[in-house]
Amino acid sequence: MREWLTRRFGKARLLRCLMSLYPPYLGAGVRVRRISADFREVEVRMGLGWYNRNYVGTQFGGSLYSMVDPFFMLMLMENLGRDYIVWDKAAAIDFIAPGRGPVFARFSLDPALLDEIRRQTASGEKYLPQLQVEIHDGSGTLVARVDKTLYVRRKPPVRQA
Repeated sequence: MREWLTRRFGKARLLRCLMSLYPPYLGAGVRVRRISADFREVEVRMGLGWYNRNYVGTQFGGSLYSMVDPFFMLMLMENLGRDYIVWDKAAAIDFIAPGRGPVFARFSLDPALLDEIRRQTASGEKYLPQLQVEIHDGSGTLVARVDKTLYVRRKPPVRQA
């Protein structure tokens, strides 16, 4: 079934739809607006509603973080392929300004980063790339900056039986 869906709709489009229907995202009002076919660009939006508004009427910090949490890991997994282990290792969020309405985040992977990861992990060593994404409101004001550290390692070659 999954193979049929992937062939019919494309992997990026299918993942975009599934992520937007994922219960934690659906409940928080997070919508994945776009995933490029090569998984190097992702755009995410989160509205402001009673379900993600804090005591002072602005975007709840946990919702801001959750809207950006999985994407760098997913993008690296898709671009590096099955020969790599990719995990989130650490994250930090810096709240800059209150989110008083819809907020947006745009992720981008530079091909040079992918080359660097492949070079750093070629001998089987782990590599901890540090990536950053910014969350902006509708007028372009910076609301939060999220720093992510990922763990990447090339899987050992499969031994012949």
